Amino acid sequence: MTSHATEQLAASSGGALTGFTGWVVSVMETLGVAGVGLLVALENIFPPIPSEIILPLAGFTASQGSMNLFGAIVFATVGSVVGALGLYYLGYAFGLERLRRWASKIPLIDVVDIDKTVSWFAKHGPAAVFFGRMIPLFRSLISIPAGVEKMRLSVFMLFTTLGSLIWNSIFVVAGYLLGENWQLVEDYAGWFQRIVIALVLIAVVWWVQRRIRRNRVERRLAAEIEAGDPHESDQRESDQHRFGRHDSEDGRRPQ
Repeated sequence: MTSHATEQLAASSGGALTGFTGWVVSVMETLGVAGVGLLVALENIFPPIPSEIILPLAGFTASQGSMNLFGAIVFATVGSVVGALGLYYLGYAFGLERLRRWASKIPLIDVVDIDKTVSWFAKHGPAAVFFGRMIPLFRSLISIPAGVEKMRLSVFMLFTTLGSLIWNSIFVVAGYLLGENWQLVEDYAGWFQRIVIALVLIAVVWWVQRRIRRNRVERRLAAEIEAGDPHESDQRESDQHRFGRHDSEDGRRPQ
């Protein structure tokens, strides 16, 4: 990034560049397009680092002639894949059996939940990785279950590359076209991320409430069985079906 681009960026920001934006600019000034790749790789490994700032800034820099637009997209995508591979191997090393042992110790989570998730990922993993690379919060985390499930590395890299290429291109090109107004990209991306967070929270609350209700039903049924209620068998079968516990509860994968 040249001094001219830095001055333009500072002017558009209303003063001297400080904080995270200033750090991003300094890395790009020092390393150029390679700096874009490095920053995006770090963003994948440490999700709190926002790609919604890094990528539009790279596009803005390209619009000032200080960086090649195509090079910025390519290096950003390479950085995405490198960061994703780090999390993939983390999941691979952690492994399914260790995950199942951990799940058995966590309240409200059953081992069979893990088995069902892995089974689903085995069928829909490529699509999950592809679309997951374009959803805030899940962009990085989607690599971990891919590693746990031991998705074939070539398949993982292909769909990670495709999804990352689309996401990176959108944000870099948006920053390029908006120029000094690149911050608009961050504003709209922030709304998108808040919507995703809200949906995730709603889903978590729904799941927790449903699981708590199921556990209460199971405790009541267990008490009825101990008391010798003549109707407990039929009632238990009905409630288990209602709350999704008709699969084996001994931790084995449903057949």
